[in-house]
Amino acid sequence: MIKFRNKLKDFNKKQNIIGVNYSQFVKKQNRLKSPVSLLKSNYYFAPMQFNQIVGQAAIKQRLINSVTDNRVSHAQLFLGPEGSGSLALAVAYAQFLSCEDKQPDDSCGVCSSCRKYQKLMHPDLHFSYPFFAKHKDDNALTFIEEWREAFLANPYLSLDIWRDYLEAENKQANINIAECHQIIKKLSFKPFESAYKILILWLPEYLDKEGNALLKIIEEPQPNTLFLLVAQNQDQILNTILSRTQLIKIPALTYEDIKHQMIGQYHQTEHAAAEIAYLSNGNMTEALAMLGQEDKSYHNLFVQWLRYCFANKGIELVSFVDQLAKMGRENQKNFMRYGISFIRECCLLMAEAGSLVHLPAAELETAQRMAKVMTISMANAISAELEKAHYHIERNANPKILFLDVSLQIISFVKAKSSPQGNHYIPN
Repeated sequence: MIKFRNKLKDFNKKQNIIGVNYSQFVKKQNRLKSPVSLLKSNYYFAPMQFNQIVGQAAIKQRLINSVTDNRVSHAQLFLGPEGSGSLALAVAYAQFLSCEDKQPDDSCGVCSSCRKYQKLMHPDLHFSYPFFAKHKDDNALTFIEEWREAFLANPYLSLDIWRDYLEAENKQANINIAECHQIIKKLSFKPFESAYKILILWLPEYLDKEGNALLKIIEEPQPNTLFLLVAQNQDQILNTILSRTQLIKIPALTYEDIKHQMIGQYHQTEHAAAEIAYLSNGNMTEALAMLGQEDKSYHNLFVQWLRYCFANKGIELVSFVDQLAKMGRENQKNFMRYGISFIRECCLLMAEAGSLVHLPAAELETAQRMAKVMTISMANAISAELEKAHYHIERNANPKILFLDVSLQIISFVKAKSSPQGNHYIPN
């Protein structure tokens, strides 16, 4: 009987670990053990200040000036592509606004308010975001613990990463009417501790017609209440909400920004940092994901593939396709992404815009030779095929069939001097 009671106690402990059921706990532990998650955990409970956000110096200064000049708009839209740091900037801005000892260029990071922001637990800081509702009464507070864990692990959050923290199954992400009512309720009160009550609404694109319930409170909020909307696609936001916000456009990160971050923060070699910066194309979310993957020289693989295609070596291509098929889906996507970028650089060389090319010396030399044997229309056709292949890889296409088909398409462009008809392809 005593043994049975002890087993029951152990089972109950497993069921109540950190407030979640045991299956969720195991899922969380497995996620934290993955190479990428361990890397991202360097951010955990780190102060979210302007000086810890990669690049965006002009945007940071603009936000700081709006506070020092007392020109803080009550509704602002941070519009930037994925991986630009727009969400991190919104949180750093909110922390700066609430800081009790503001410095000339950042929040202090040590006051009571900043320490609460470090854990996203300030009573005047609220979040709203898309989620996968299981019940009609679910709102953002239902998933607040998962949200804190996800953001503190990686401020450059994407919807795909956020999905991994939730049991999404086949549900569609959205911000439902229950969440809109919860926002109105939360913001109907005065600030509790700081000068401002702040709501950060991530991805307002997922507000459907229910978002119209927020129009009145956005247009006529309580005193010292701020709305910070963080979006990626302006066209998908309700026009009624868009017209009530001040737009702050946040550009993608530069090649140098990501390269320096990879070397300084993550101790990558010069070559590895340059390749990550090149492949990520200004997206820090993609750059961080690449850190957890095997180090592969996509350049040598891609050039070898093109050589087989240009020489029409069918037997060699079949064995080479087998090699590509064994790379794994993420590496295949990065391989395609590298190929698209490399062809683009060749097009820049053909257009005599070499100053815009970002390639290491050895790869630049190869690109210059390739540019001599390709035409603009051929390069466009190859690039289009690679983009389609990337799309199908994401959707779990059979890699052997896919790579062989792309190879045959490239051979037809090269040997028959043909390319698909359409507005995308400009004849020479």
